[in-house]
Amino acid sequence: MKDFLKFDTNEERQALLIRARKVALSAIQQYDLEWDKIEFIQLSESITYKIETSTANHYLLRIHSDRLSREEIRSELLLLQALKKSKELNVSEGIPSCDGIYVLEIETEMGYRRPNVTMMRWIEGEKTTGEFTDSHAYNMGVMISRLHAAAKDFNPPSDFVRSAWGVESFKRELAKLERYHQRFLSEKAWKLYQDAAEKVVSQLTTMRQTEHNYGLIHADLHTGNMVFNDDQPSPIDFERCGYGYFLYDMAGTMLELWPKHRWQLIQGYERSRKLETDYTRDLECFFIMFMIENYCHHASNPRETASLIDEQKYAQAYIREYLNGNPFLFEVIEPVKMD
Repeated sequence: MKDFLKFDTNEERQALLIRARKVALSAIQQYDLEWDKIEFIQLSESITYKIETSTANHYLLRIHSDRLSREEIRSELLLLQALKKSKELNVSEGIPSCDGIYVLEIETEMGYRRPNVTMMRWIEGEKTTGEFTDSHAYNMGVMISRLHAAAKDFNPPSDFVRSAWGVESFKRELAKLERYHQRFLSEKAWKLYQDAAEKVVSQLTTMRQTEHNYGLIHADLHTGNMVFNDDQPSPIDFERCGYGYFLYDMAGTMLELWPKHRWQLIQGYERSRKLETDYTRDLECFFIMFMIENYCHHASNPRETASLIDEQKYAQAYIREYLNGNPFLFEVIEPVKMD
């Protein structure tokens, strides 16, 4: 049987989207919703649609890849259910079908695995398209600290299954990059990445997990996975949630911020959760780790190649500072000259 979301060519991608829309329309019928419109959002780790209704409530329908098991998807929904109890967080939650099922398995074309489908409450808000303000940055730090505090209070059941993000997951991602790095990296630049990855792994192996610095995290908390209402951010897309260091989440957000806003994010975070006094060294490690993983994820997609090449003058500048042991998180780093 073929993976439902697998495609290698533009023709296969178009066929997938046609197949997925049929699955989405079939899935909607199993919910008690009077919907008006189904709008395609994106094809990434999953295929997502916005389901609009005539009421104030809208929904997010997700067709999941075979990468996640049914148990892993159910565990994500359990975590969101726990986070929803926090009065200081605005997160989505799963919606059961008419039969009370949270993860549906939907019939599809012969020869393909039946995909898992979930329905979520839509989180209203806008993604920031311009530069972030000081208020944005500070409030992101506050939100991340609240997220970590709420996740820390969650007591997972025995059948809770989510990945851990650390040395082994990083090595798996690097294996993907090794196959595709030539699309956007010279051999000299690839050696730079390998040296940085080796240093990241070395640092990760020396870190000590404690209740204060490690637990359940979002694990994909870049700014594209936040929506804003009056400068107040809400986290979305918990599909990658799992176990990891809290600094990993912070690093993912900082990747897209200017140095002064990274510092303001730290101040917002520490309003309620103090970091260890020597956090900067580890945070820079996670910054480089998250950045490399991002390229690992996008390297196989030819549509992304041009932007990956364009970003290297900044990425390699950060990597060089990291390898030289120079602080860079709160400094303006000049882009390197590319060959």
